[in-house]
Amino acid sequence: MNNNDENTLLQVIEYFQENMDFILELTAEHVNLVGLAIIVAILIGVPLGIYLTTNDSLAGTVLNIASVIMTIPSIALFGLMVPIFSLINQGIGFLPAFIALILYSQLPIIRNTYTAINNVDPEIRDAAIGIGMSTTQRIFRVEIPNTIPVIMAGIRTAVVLNIGIGVIAAFIGAGGLGILIQQGITRGHQDMVIAGAITISVLGISADLFLRLLQRIFTSKGVSS
Repeated sequence: MNNNDENTLLQVIEYFQENMDFILELTAEHVNLVGLAIIVAILIGVPLGIYLTTNDSLAGTVLNIASVIMTIPSIALFGLMVPIFSLINQGIGFLPAFIALILYSQLPIIRNTYTAINNVDPEIRDAAIGIGMSTTQRIFRVEIPNTIPVIMAGIRTAVVLNIGIGVIAAFIGAGGLGILIQQGITRGHQDMVIAGAITISVLGISADLFLRLLQRIFTSKGVSS
């Protein structure tokens, strides 16, 4: 490690020490934005993925639309949200970023749910029908418990993806850890940019580990993960 690298490292450590309260505040904003978006995305995506297993023609259309949304660059999608929500005087801030993150979350959640439910062992499904379970009972007591690892993999992907994409939300006034990146670039403060990148990475890794733990807790012992 040369002197420049050592100086940069010391500056980043010093920035963390002097601005920890500010970083924690931005982290809380980031978690709030991403967390709420993921909760709503799950409430939309999981039921939709389950329903699509009963309608293959609609499934192709929905998955294609979700795939197209994923191909839109994040800065462009956030930019599209601004004029749309300006019509209700919400063009800048939390709401457009919140909606954009929900849209970005749909593909991994819907696709994994749809694939998981479709791939449930037919013998298990037939057994549930054979003992008189209704469709709702079969889905919640048999199919979902047997597909939790795959569904959770989609949710984990969406969470980590949105933690990264949520950085762009700072550019439309939604706050979060993107402020460190934005202000660091604007002011030419390398230590600020690096501190933001490190915090975002740690948050993403921590979220994934936490969701892995939840997956293990809620996965039946007889189901391989």
